[in-house]
Amino acid sequence: MLRKTMMRLVYVPLAAALAACGSAPVAPGYYRVERGDTLTKIARSHHESVQSIVRWNGLANPDSIEVGQVLRVVPPGKAGTAGSAVRTSPSTAAPSAGSAAASRAAPDAAPPARGISLIWPTTGTVVHGFDGVNFKGIDIANTAGTPIVAAAPGIVVYAGNGLRGYGNLLIVKHDADFLTAYAHNRTLLVKENDRVTQGQKIAEMGDTDNDRVALHFELRYGGTSIDPTRYLPSR
Repeated sequence: MLRKTMMRLVYVPLAAALAACGSAPVAPGYYRVERGDTLTKIARSHHESVQSIVRWNGLANPDSIEVGQVLRVVPPGKAGTAGSAVRTSPSTAAPSAGSAAASRAAPDAAPPARGISLIWPTTGTVVHGFDGVNFKGIDIANTAGTPIVAAAPGIVVYAGNGLRGYGNLLIVKHDADFLTAYAHNRTLLVKENDRVTQGQKIAEMGDTDNDRVALHFELRYGGTSIDPTRYLPSR
């Protein structure tokens, strides 16, 4: 319970950090939450009711939307032409009902159509799984000093311990949509703006700001948490 409470306290800071790393266009009919937005403001700007947006996105708490979160703002099956706040891109496919936006509240939702090829960031035992609501990543436990590697190639966009509840944290941006986060490390071996290759050692496992030695690993798509095990090979 203490662990889950602590993680809830840091969702918004991490979401803000991830959102700041990239703002890829969203599909027609969707809107990416910005700093200062409320659900009422978003609903009003798209001429929809708050209740409808809550229902379309399966939001458990309408008062806890996150910066960078992608929300459906038009009825399912209808093209997004309602408001100028909807960012569109001709090359972006419209998410299905199991999109990243829906996965925030439905951990068994389908992953985004365009995927990413990941490798396991460390060895050990998965001691906590993703649920998309109270726990937005997985925990892999092993001994202190166990190597942590980049799950995919990318650029380090955050390296530090300024996000409460995550300890020594690395965030790697892989492309315009996907980022991974590696928390509670004992030692960070790369710095911001470093380019890393898949499998490169980037940290050592630790227990900074945590009650056990483990890696907390998150995968974000368009600023929204998705289950990383859907992209990891079986083992």
